[in-house]
Amino acid sequence: MTSPQPRPVRLGVQIAPQHADYTSIRNTVSAVEALGVDVAFNWDHFYPLSGDPEGLHFESWTLLAAWAEQTSVIEMGALVNCNSYRNADLQADMARTIDHISGGRFIFGTGSGWFERDYDEYGYDFGTAGTRLDALAADLPRIESRWAKLNPAPVRDIPVLIGGGGEKKTLRIVAQHADIWHSFSSPDVLTHKLGVLGTWCDTVGRDINEIEISTELRGKTTDEADELYELGTTLFTLGISGPAYDLAPVVDWIAWRDSKNAVNTLAS
Repeated sequence: MTSPQPRPVRLGVQIAPQHADYTSIRNTVSAVEALGVDVAFNWDHFYPLSGDPEGLHFESWTLLAAWAEQTSVIEMGALVNCNSYRNADLQADMARTIDHISGGRFIFGTGSGWFERDYDEYGYDFGTAGTRLDALAADLPRIESRWAKLNPAPVRDIPVLIGGGGEKKTLRIVAQHADIWHSFSSPDVLTHKLGVLGTWCDTVGRDINEIEISTELRGKTTDEADELYELGTTLFTLGISGPAYDLAPVVDWIAWRDSKNAVNTLAS
C-alpha cells in the first residue's frame, strides 16, 4: 500500500471513437475541455469494442493530432496505444510531433495489444500475450532512445502511461518505464497489485512514488473512488461512448475531483 501521492487529483475522460461521426467526437472533446477535464483519451483500435461490431469508428493517432490542434489546455493520449501496430521509432516520432502540435500536452499511453480482430483484419501477427509483452519491453527503450535523437526534441519529457496488470511482465515494464500506471482495479485488487509493483520497483531500483496511479471509474461508486484515492490513485478515468456522449457522469466526477483537491489545499 502506498500513501496518497503529493499530486492533485485529475480526471481523464476516454472518448471512445465509436458509433459517432467526427463532428460529434470533436464537439465532445471541446465540451470536456470546457468542463475542466484534465485529460482526453481515446483508444487505439480499428473497430468498435461494444455495440454493432461494424459501426462507425475512427483511428486513434490521427484523431489525437486533431485534438491537439483544436484544444489549448487539456492533455491527451490513447488509453492505450497498441505497440504492435507501428514501428517503435515511428511511434516515438508521431508522439513527438503531437507533443509539439499540443504545446507539450501529449501523454504516450501504451500497451501490448489484445483485440484479435484488429490484428486479423489489418494483417498483424497476433502471437501470444507473452510475445506481445516481450515486444513492448523491447520497443520502449527504442522509443525513449528515438526521443533523445529527434530534432526538434519533444517539448517536454513525454509522460509514458502503461496500461495493464500482469504481475510477471507488465508490472515489471511499468516499474522500468512508466510515469503513469493504469488499471481497472477494485480497491482490494489495487492493494495487491501495488504490492507487486513495489517489489518490481525495488528490483529495478525505482521509487514507486515516482509513478502516478491511474484507475478506471466506470461502475464504481464515490466510496470506492475514495478508497482508491487513499491507496494512492490520483488519475481517475471515465469512459464514454457514442452515438450520444453522456456528459452527466463527467460533471459528477469533476465535482468529486474538486472536492478532493479542495480538502488537499486546506490540509496543506
